[in-house]
Amino acid sequence: MTESNKETFMDKKLSRRRMLKMTGAGAAGVAIGASGLGGVLKAFGVPDFLEDDTSVENKVNFYGKHQSGIATEVQTHVYFASLSVLVKSKAELQELFKMWTPMAVSLMNGKPIGETKNSYVPPVDTGEAIGVDAKNLSITFGVGPSLFKNKSLGLSHLKPKELNDLPHFPKDQLEEAYTGGDLCIQACADDPQVAFHAVRNLVRAASGKVSIKWTQAGFNSIPVNKEGKRETPRNLFAFKDGTENPRSEKAMNDVVWVQKGESKPWMTNGSYLVVRRIQMHLETWDRTSLQAQEDTFGRYRHNGAPYGKENEFDAVDEDRKDENGNYVLPETSHVFLARQVKARIMRRAFSYSSGVIDHTGAYDAGLLFISFQKNPQQFTDIQNALGRLDKMNEYITHRGSGVFACFPGIKKGSYIGEALFNA
Repeated sequence: MTESNKETFMDKKLSRRRMLKMTGAGAAGVAIGASGLGGVLKAFGVPDFLEDDTSVENKVNFYGKHQSGIATEVQTHVYFASLSVLVKSKAELQELFKMWTPMAVSLMNGKPIGETKNSYVPPVDTGEAIGVDAKNLSITFGVGPSLFKNKSLGLSHLKPKELNDLPHFPKDQLEEAYTGGDLCIQACADDPQVAFHAVRNLVRAASGKVSIKWTQAGFNSIPVNKEGKRETPRNLFAFKDGTENPRSEKAMNDVVWVQKGESKPWMTNGSYLVVRRIQMHLETWDRTSLQAQEDTFGRYRHNGAPYGKENEFDAVDEDRKDENGNYVLPETSHVFLARQVKARIMRRAFSYSSGVIDHTGAYDAGLLFISFQKNPQQFTDIQNALGRLDKMNEYITHRGSGVFACFPGIKKGSYIGEALFNA
């Protein structure tokens, strides 16, 4: 090696050493350690503030009155992550959400979270979504009841009285591996890799600040009719899911969005997310007659219409009787029992398939039930009305559960959860 080449080699080596020292990663790997990527993101081109890029194809806006991923037209895929918080102070948690804000904007713009300017360090963005557009990605953030029990964070006085773990319901066989969490990230997109990429990069950047408690990927198939309109998705039992969702602005305000004075002030224009991982016993269902399946739901399978009606969105008439004086709508059907209370929710569910149950060989598949409501009690009232009478209980088991307070929308120049931290 010539003296000149030796000097060039040593310069590169020293440059790499300086970079390792600067990032504090050392032998453990750059920026993948207790301090996470957050401390060095700015050095690699991650800005403090980003705008929604409205020129991007298949783009959902990040900024607005409400968070995306709630009233957003449902996408075909979800990657849901429940996280545990590792930070030890309110200030550190606040910085985490500030760091996540421009990253979330960039991801929803269909862009990487930052630029890697030095080939001797791991890429800032993991890169699996390169070359794919935004795919209608929406990212929704929420906080769970356990976050407010963490004394080191000093947030207990800001906990909404509505935000509590759900009570035990019939057919609950909850597994700790799919239950609870301090924070949640719901990433929905029309591409499964785009949704996964979003959660992966947000969590990676927060290494040492959060850890994953549980995750679940889900999918939807959304039919399009002859007029080009999207129809209601079907679950793995082949029945339409979400027919009675609120659709008007008034209905959304009545059912989904927290209004002023209805909860803690920082929750105004936010919503409460309930998530349930529901195993569907497909083998049992597949041996059930079509008539019994429809009696279970109280709707016709082929078009989703309620019993005695012709169209999916026709009003349910639970009091209608046939010529023999019997109720047309079975009294043990899902629809009949759910309508025994006035409470309504907005469903945003996805199917899932996660292999097989080890000891039985049965499908580990079902419904990642997600609903939004202005108060979790709305979900609880419906679930209690279903109770033990619900014929659906023969075919499902609830395995996972969580409830999260989803922040209101983010204003330009602000950050995720600002209302909470400035309360």
